[in-house]
Amino acid sequence: MTSAQPKISFVSLGCPKALVDSERIITQLRAEGYEISRHHEGADAVIVNTCGFLDSAKAESLAAIGAAMRENGKVIVTGCMGAEPGPILATYPQVSAITGPQAYESVMTAVHEASPPPHHPFLDLVPEQGIKLTPRHYAYLKISEGCNNRCSFCIIPKLRGDLMSRPAGEVLREAEKLVKAGVKELLVISQDTSAYGLDGGYPMSAWQGREVRTRFLDLARELGSLGAWIRLHYVYPYPHVDDVIELMAEGKVLPYLDIPFQHASPAVLKAMKRPGDQKKTLERIKAWRGQCPDLAIRSTFIVGFPGETEDDFRILLDWLSEARLDRVGAFPYEPVTGAKANDLGLAVVPDEVKAERYARFMAHQQAISAKKLKGKVGRHMPVIIDSTQGLKAKGRSKADAPEIDGAVHVSSRRPLRTGDIVSVKIEGSDAYDLSGIAV
Repeated sequence: MTSAQPKISFVSLGCPKALVDSERIITQLRAEGYEISRHHEGADAVIVNTCGFLDSAKAESLAAIGAAMRENGKVIVTGCMGAEPGPILATYPQVSAITGPQAYESVMTAVHEASPPPHHPFLDLVPEQGIKLTPRHYAYLKISEGCNNRCSFCIIPKLRGDLMSRPAGEVLREAEKLVKAGVKELLVISQDTSAYGLDGGYPMSAWQGREVRTRFLDLARELGSLGAWIRLHYVYPYPHVDDVIELMAEGKVLPYLDIPFQHASPAVLKAMKRPGDQKKTLERIKAWRGQCPDLAIRSTFIVGFPGETEDDFRILLDWLSEARLDRVGAFPYEPVTGAKANDLGLAVVPDEVKAERYARFMAHQQAISAKKLKGKVGRHMPVIIDSTQGLKAKGRSKADAPEIDGAVHVSSRRPLRTGDIVSVKIEGSDAYDLSGIAV
C-alpha cells in the first residue's frame, strides 16, 4: 500500500516565516496521504518554496527551480518570488504552476493536478501539531502575515501584503499543541511582532474558556504560561514594548529581544523610512537593562545604504559602542528590484567601500561581543541542548536563538539528550560562543 502513495519532493528557501509556510503545506500533503520524498528523481512532483527579498535570494531560488526541472520536470513554485512570476516564467516557462506566499490552497490544487491524492488517506499519520521542519525541541510560531511598514529598502509588503494578525486563541491553541508534543522552545515570528493585532483593533479571542486580547503584550503573557521558553523575534521598538520587559524580568518569557535597528545615523534612517531617534533608543535600552539585567538584545544592520557617508558610518559605530548589543548581524546593502530606495536619487556606495565598512563593522562588534561573553565566565546558566556526541554537546543559552546566534559547547559526565535543558557552569568564551560543564 505504501508503494502506491504518491511522492512529493520539497525545497524550502528563505526566512523562518517561509519555513512555517512550508510546514503547513507539508502537513496538508501528509494529511492527504502524500509521501514526502528526499529526492527529486522519482517523485511525482517537486514543490519549491522560494525567497524573493534580495536578488541573491532570487538567484538561489531560480537555481533550485532549475535543479528540480532537470531532475524531475514537474515543478510547482510557491513563496515570495511567486508573487511576481515574470522572472520565473522567463527562465523556466515549463513549470507546472506558480503561486504567491501563503497560497496553500493553490499549491494543493497544483499538486492534485500533477498527482491526484490516494482515495484513502491515512489521517492518523499526521501528528496533532502538524509536520515540523525544525528539530523536535523547538518550533517557529508565526502570529501574523504581512507588514504595514514601508521601509524604502524592503518589498515584503508588496510580496506578502499588509499586516494580517491571527486571532490570539488560534495562536495559543497551536502553541499548546506544540508544547504537548514535546517542544521546549517557541520562537515567535512575523514581519512585525510588536504590531500584532493592530490591524483588527486588538479584538478579543476565546482560549481555555476565557477571552484573550489579540495584542502583543497579552499574547506574550499567555504564551509564558505554557511552560516553554518563549523567544520574541522581529520586534519593532514601539513604546508598548517596554511593558513586555516586565514579563522577561519575571521569567515568563525569555529575556531576549530581536530588534532590527538597521542603522543609527538620522540621515540614513530617514532615507530608510525608519524611526530616527537612536539617542532615545539608547535611553530605553538602558532602562530595559535596569529592569531586566539579563536582557539580551540582538539586531541587524545595513551598511553601505545609498547616501551613507563616512560620517554616517562612524555614527553607527559610535552607537554600537554605547548600545553594547549582545548579538549583531550586518549586511552590505543590496538593491532590491522594486524597492523605493532605488529611486531616492542618493549616491550609490561603491562595492569596495561597502565591503570595507562591513569588515570594520564586524570587527567593531566582535570586540564588544567578546567582552560581554567574557563577563559570563563563572556563571551558571540553563542551556538547551541542540546536538550531542558522546560526552560533548552543543546548545544555546537564553541569549541565543537557533542558527543565527552563538552556541554553548558543553562537556558532561553523562550523555545528554537533544532537547534537554541543563545547568551549565561557564568556564570559557571567545568572540561568539561559550563553553562549560553540565552540573
